[in-house]
Amino acid sequence: MVAPEQQDRFGLKDHWRCLAAMTLVSLSAFQYGLDFGVISGLQAMVPFLEVFGYPDPETPGGWNISSERQQLISSLMTLGAFVSSAGAGLSAVIVGRRTSIWIACLLSIVSTVMMQVTTSIGVLYAARLVIGLANGVFTTHSQLWILECSPARYRGLAISGFQIWTTVGTLIGTIINNFLSFRTDKSAYIIPLGIVYIIPGILAIGLLFVPESPRWLLAHNPQPSASSSAAAEKALAWLRPKGWDVGSELAEIQTAIDNERQLHSGLSIFELVNNPVDRRRTLLSIGVVLCQASSGSMFIIAFGTYFFLNAGIGTPFQDSVIMIATGVVAIIINSAIITRFGYRRRMLITGMVLCGLCQLLVAVVWDTRAVPLASGSTLDGTVALTVIYMFIYTLCISAYAWLSGGEIPSQRLRSHTFGLATAFGFFGAWLITFTAPYFINPAELNWGPKYGYIWFGSCFLSAIWLFFCLPETKNRTLEEIDEMFHARVPTRKFGSYRCVASASGGTTEGQNTVASTDETARTSVEYRKETITADKMG
Repeated sequence: MVAPEQQDRFGLKDHWRCLAAMTLVSLSAFQYGLDFGVISGLQAMVPFLEVFGYPDPETPGGWNISSERQQLISSLMTLGAFVSSAGAGLSAVIVGRRTSIWIACLLSIVSTVMMQVTTSIGVLYAARLVIGLANGVFTTHSQLWILECSPARYRGLAISGFQIWTTVGTLIGTIINNFLSFRTDKSAYIIPLGIVYIIPGILAIGLLFVPESPRWLLAHNPQPSASSSAAAEKALAWLRPKGWDVGSELAEIQTAIDNERQLHSGLSIFELVNNPVDRRRTLLSIGVVLCQASSGSMFIIAFGTYFFLNAGIGTPFQDSVIMIATGVVAIIINSAIITRFGYRRRMLITGMVLCGLCQLLVAVVWDTRAVPLASGSTLDGTVALTVIYMFIYTLCISAYAWLSGGEIPSQRLRSHTFGLATAFGFFGAWLITFTAPYFINPAELNWGPKYGYIWFGSCFLSAIWLFFCLPETKNRTLEEIDEMFHARVPTRKFGSYRCVASASGGTTEGQNTVASTDETARTSVEYRKETITADKMG
């Protein structure tokens, strides 16, 4: 065993088993991304529109789909995800992370069968709702497992890997649609849907060899017991390299959980807002996850191909492939830099500002074109700006929003808080997918690229909120983040704050200012008990 202060000697290769397990669990995101990639393209495929749409000679391809059906096909998935992620706290308490993901695998397979065999719009709606339930569980519980099992130094890399699978899934779905878009029979959309079966099968088998979250095993039992401690120790030992001080890390986790139990005697959804500390953490988690929706990304991801088709922009399927492929490149670049330079706050603020400018430029370029639908430079500029937008969003926002949203909640309430934040994120996505058809469908407002004016304002308002409210949690253990929130550290001082755990020989990996002499003399446990007492009195 090594001392806690020496644990940072272990490099990426030493953590290969944990990283392999996190890669497997991250495949949940592939499923989520694949669904977006496939469904976005299907709404521009003639065989799909012949079954679920109507003839429209004035539309490219001769077929269109009503805005109401378009709304429900896309938004029912996000509605289902909203419902299942909002219930993540309850499902986590009852069955845990791994079992929840197994349930999502089953729901995903059932919904895909329904979509492949039906010609009824009602059954298609039901299938979209069911796959939404699966995607909500996939997104919430897989990220909870990753956040709770990864070493602090590689937590950003792990969540970046999660986002890689999301964009790769979307890209694969888009590429398959592109190759099958010229088919004239129903196989054009049935084959892409069939790809959905692969990932649940891999996940269901792979999870048999991966342990449950050690933090969940300790927090799941109302009272600490020898069996829960032994199970958590076994799981943590599996996840950490040989020679890692498992006992020290486990004791730190148990201390944080015990302190949370002292602060709150019962588990209630109202705890998310009743206590000032938990209320702050809940609102921050919700707000940062909602940044994904407020950036306007769901409009581009869910309706990109349809948007290009009806705006008369180039070759819609190929342009969509280029756009999503750019996102894959961006997230791979991000995974290479996030461990060393992964400042959550800076990246999110920068990303929102740049994405807002891209949306504004797309709207201005299209709104001021000289000859409607005939200017080659306008078409090229619109596609280029959309591709740049996707690169910036994927590089600066998508991974960091999920990462910050999962790091901020307390251990005891993480599944409830993060589940609620994810639910709000899906609600934002649902709101976009439900309203976007009114703006871009030729049969409605027919704004096309001018829709970007709305997202310009949304991006800049989000950037202002991030600047004043979001703390920096780079390289902090989850227990250190607990300590800083209980100590009510101001937002701007999170990055430089010296945790008592690190001052007394803990494992803080950030560069912080020196703590006071009195704080340094205390142990982490004593300090947290004092902050908990202060919370109770406050």
